[in-house]
Amino acid sequence: MSGSRGDAGSGGAAGAAGAAGRRITEKLSAEALREATGKTWTQWFALLDAWDGTSHTHTEIARHIREEHGTDGWYAQSVAVGYEQERGLREVGQSSTGAWRTSGSKTIATSAARAIEAFTDETVRARWLPGIDLTLRTHRPAKSVTADFKDTTGTTTRISVGITVKTPEKTTVAIGHEKLRDAAEVATYKKFWHERLSKLKALLESTDQP
Repeated sequence: MSGSRGDAGSGGAAGAAGAAGRRITEKLSAEALREATGKTWTQWFALLDAWDGTSHTHTEIARHIREEHGTDGWYAQSVAVGYEQERGLREVGQSSTGAWRTSGSKTIATSAARAIEAFTDETVRARWLPGIDLTLRTHRPAKSVTADFKDTTGTTTRISVGITVKTPEKTTVAIGHEKLRDAAEVATYKKFWHERLSKLKALLESTDQP
């Protein structure tokens, strides 16, 4: 998004104030981590510092946690991310490669086919995602979509949409938004997708269905 980052579209996310999200140490408590891995955040950070963790890549840190400390894959990745965030090796919303992205999801009482059509059908899309130009890159009906995402300023980023079927008439829509420029843009689009997915849910669950 060039120009003002406070308008991602006419439905828009207002302002980039606030964090791009919470650190993983705020989402996964020290007690929960201790129960799962046998160590708290403070203990993990001390162990990784003693190993000179800041000189290693994300993959190396996660592998060390998994292989040397017997921690399973998901928690090894989580501890590695928490350590990198704590030591300033990456910010919230930033991948291990330095790329910026955000994500969001919403469970909607609708079929997978209709959920995907809300992205691919321009008429339906205009009702919940106005002012945004999507150019489809891939489209798997009732399963997924990837698209270039051009906002009202003309800046192009990329989204990926995935579907998880809960029941024939209940679907979780998950959005990944990539190629963002910085933490401020991550924060803007995090709020934007929260608002837009709520609008999509209201539209697809309304009596005036598309």
